[in-house]
Amino acid sequence: MRTRDENKIEAIYREALQMVVNEGFEGLSMQKLAKAAGVSPATIYIYFKDKEDLLLQLHKRELDKYFAYILDGFDPEMDFASGLAVQWKRRAEYVIKHPNEGHFMENFAFTPLLQKSIRMRDKRFSEMMSRFVTKAIQNKELVVMPFEVYWSVAFAPLYNLVRYHKAGMNLSGEKFQLTDEMLMQTLSLVLKALKPGAGEPVPDISCIKHQ
Repeated sequence: MRTRDENKIEAIYREALQMVVNEGFEGLSMQKLAKAAGVSPATIYIYFKDKEDLLLQLHKRELDKYFAYILDGFDPEMDFASGLAVQWKRRAEYVIKHPNEGHFMENFAFTPLLQKSIRMRDKRFSEMMSRFVTKAIQNKELVVMPFEVYWSVAFAPLYNLVRYHKAGMNLSGEKFQLTDEMLMQTLSLVLKALKPGAGEPVPDISCIKHQ
């Protein structure tokens, strides 16, 4: 059996990600990738069955790195406000520090490969998030809602701010730079939106959808 050459694999991953960022998923050609990575096309097929397998493995690799980063300092036993604050800070830091990786993961979510990628993911991340959310509901820190609604309220505002920061301007074309103060101000509003109203009955957590 041929010994894995980690340097070649790293070069293939690096150039594939850059090619997708520059030219889109349709612009990724195995011939062009081989040339950019300094390997032969045959070498790529030693490690990956085809283009689809390469993209799936690259996406899993980037997600694993991303999850490891955003879980640093996070504990599912934290109170909801503290835990979400850690998540916001770490998510924002990662995407700002790694713009190409963030671009790749964001756009991969709109490809037909997403469902296959979900089945390959490390289940520990979703299990930790599920524990965190379930505990928050039990402690009346979070109202029960469909997962899609929860994500849209809890994280979409964060990623919108990050997009403005990366662009360097807001929708009006004015200069924009994300600050910690602005991040925490937005998070404060999000937490208010997610908190059960005063006197609201304890929700039935059995109906919440985790992902």
